[in-house]
Amino acid sequence: MADDSSEIELSRSELREVAGFAVACARPALAVFERERPHDQRPRAAIDGAGAFAEGAERTTTLRHRAWAAHRAAQEARDAGQPAASDAARAAGHAAGAAFLHPLAKATQIKHILGSAAHAARAFELSAGDDPVVGAEYLAGAQRLADHVVVEVLRRYPVAPGGGGRVGELIRQLDASLRYSPTMADLTDTPE
Repeated sequence: MADDSSEIELSRSELREVAGFAVACARPALAVFERERPHDQRPRAAIDGAGAFAEGAERTTTLRHRAWAAHRAAQEARDAGQPAASDAARAAGHAAGAAFLHPLAKATQIKHILGSAAHAARAFELSAGDDPVVGAEYLAGAQRLADHVVVEVLRRYPVAPGGGGRVGELIRQLDASLRYSPTMADLTDTPE
């Protein structure tokens, strides 16, 4: 594995695959956000922009602005006492942020890959009365969404860092399930 300061290989097509995975993980949580804040379209715009990038559109400043706007929507939801909506908006912000994954072998980059899934899982947990079983089930679904390209890119980075509260815990769980799963290993093995 690369040390914490080295660059890794990361092609534009791989970046699009990661963004597509992040979008697929974040999109279901839009319902949580829009149920509580139906007139705020910032998270939807972030996911739509990330989806367009995953499908071949250019990575633009507008996409970066949409990511930040979704994070502002998350903060406003949190300030309004709507934590599930806040995490749903964070999932959208991380989906848009996936397009900006840096090719630096730093553990902090894992959030660009898995942050949307973890925040979506947390949004669903909170919507279900803070039920961790709901989050675990969501992560199992996210694991199934990760194709071999996403898993291969993930494995180029160091493991997810500690900290980050419940969302950090969810990121580490998903990281471990993708990185160390024998099923996932079969996906990335290539014949010699």
